[in-house]
Amino acid sequence: MENENDKLSEQEFLGKYDANVYEHPSVTVDTLIFSVMDNDSSNYRKLPEKELKILLIKRKDHPYRNQWALPGGFVKLDENLDDAAYRELKEETNVNDVYLEQLYTWGDINRDPRTRVISCSYMALINGNSTLITASSDAGDVKWFSLKSKVIQENKTIFEKGYQLEKKISIMLECGEVKLSCDVLITKKKEHEMISVTRKVLKSEGLAFDHSMIIYYGLERLRAKTEFTDIALHLMEQEFTLTELQNVYEVILDKTLLAANFRRKINMYVEETDNSTKDAGHRPARLYKHKQQKSYDFY
Repeated sequence: MENENDKLSEQEFLGKYDANVYEHPSVTVDTLIFSVMDNDSSNYRKLPEKELKILLIKRKDHPYRNQWALPGGFVKLDENLDDAAYRELKEETNVNDVYLEQLYTWGDINRDPRTRVISCSYMALINGNSTLITASSDAGDVKWFSLKSKVIQENKTIFEKGYQLEKKISIMLECGEVKLSCDVLITKKKEHEMISVTRKVLKSEGLAFDHSMIIYYGLERLRAKTEFTDIALHLMEQEFTLTELQNVYEVILDKTLLAANFRRKINMYVEETDNSTKDAGHRPARLYKHKQQKSYDFY
């Protein structure tokens, strides 16, 4: 049976096209801004302890009023996704001139209580110690939160043609007296050669939407890239000691590294300078710099 559209030119078809034939989900962008920052230390003879941090904003409006969330918002009809991510980040936190990488698209049907919302997440690493953050008119506050996670339960089921692995992850976010707690269930299923991964928020105290899932996904990607690339060098000052760099790697990876193995691994990424530290209370240590600025992504 001949279709009426078969008789139309493309220009004629587009002129008659009714965009309301299909329902329109809303589209948002959410951005994960990671940093590794010093804790205050009263002992000047010791290097300050470092923590992995993530930037969160406090919501001023419903839904989830007064809860914390990733910086982000709705995409306008006249802007592309990248532009929306940069605009929302600048508007809500004053963070600008960062290199954002698109991370993942989140589309669970009930992820937003207002309407069907699809979110495209982005991620970046910045030096938080040298970045001024300020909340905008549509964000009640903006703060750096320390980020920690741990596996609190793990079950693996083997069956004839594959397996199913379930991990329950606890995520802790803290900024002063503000403490947020979330539990996420990640299920990986392999059947024949097919692998599927599903994620579910089990508990979210003080963190809006499904942002706990987005944060943990971003953390996994950050750790994977840190293992195999020079991405952590983008968190360092222009010159640094190898001990400082190793501390950053250990904070991100959440494990202790053997100094000799670490130095062999990162040798290709750094080069020695003619400078040394001169801090009181410390033995002078040679300073290094990033050998070359490489382009990188999170995929």
